[in-house]
This record gives sequence, structure tokens and C-alpha cells, in this order.
Amino acid sequence: MASESLHPASAPSRRTVVAAVGAAGLAITLNACSSDDEGSTAAAGTALGKTSDIPEGGGKIFADEGVVVTQPTAGTYKAFSSKCTHQGCAVTGIADGVITCPCHKSEFSVADGSVKKGPATQPLPEEKITVSGDSITLA
Repeated sequence: MASESLHPASAPSRRTVVAAVGAAGLAITLNACSSDDEGSTAAAGTALGKTSDIPEGGGKIFADEGVVVTQPTAGTYKAFSSKCTHQGCAVTGIADGVITCPCHKSEFSVADGSVKKGPATQPLPEEKITVSGDSITLA
């Protein structure tokens, strides 16, 4: 005759269940906040500045938002990630129609983010902005 245990299988403790639910919630939250996107870190709707802040033929770097806004021609505004596509350094300069990365001197066009000078081989990713009146906002 087989002997079966008289003790029922034990259920996980309340503490174990709460810890597991908390860990799962944290994992979901972190996954939702992460992105494969190489773009900006700012949320859509973030006000960046005024159109008067962006010089024609140049631009302005919004470091906290991870965005570069340029005005390649009068009244035309473009935005790109401020993260260099070579090794991820933040770009720091805009002059003579190019955006420059200080790490290895890659240069990108203010008009379309394309590579003007390597070692970067990929353009800066474009960001979406809206211009309403004289205000520039991430879209």
C-alpha cells in the first residue's frame, strides 16, 4: 500500500507572493519605459524654445531633451537626436551648417542630419517637432 503524505502541498507565503508581484510590476514598468529608439529622451509635448532661439543656417542643442533643432533655411525647422550615431556621444557644436560631435569629430548636416564627415556612417535620427507661432515643441 502506497503511503501518501498527510500534509497538503504548502502554498507560497504572503511575503513571497507580494515580492513576486512587485518584481513583475517593476519589470513591466522598466520595459515600458525603455525603447529601442535612438531618439530623444524628452516626452512628446515638451516645449523646447522659441523660433528666435534658432539661428538661420545653424541650430541649438537642447541637451536635457536630447534634441538638436536647426533652421537650415529661413522658416524651416528640423530636429534630430543629439546622440552621435558613431559611439553615442552627445553632439556639442553647430557651426557652418554642420552639427559636430566632440568625441571623434563626426559632422552632420543641419539640413537633414546626414553624415558630412566620419567616422559616423549613419545620419542623426530625425525627431518630430511642431512649430506653432514662435514656439517649438516636441511632437
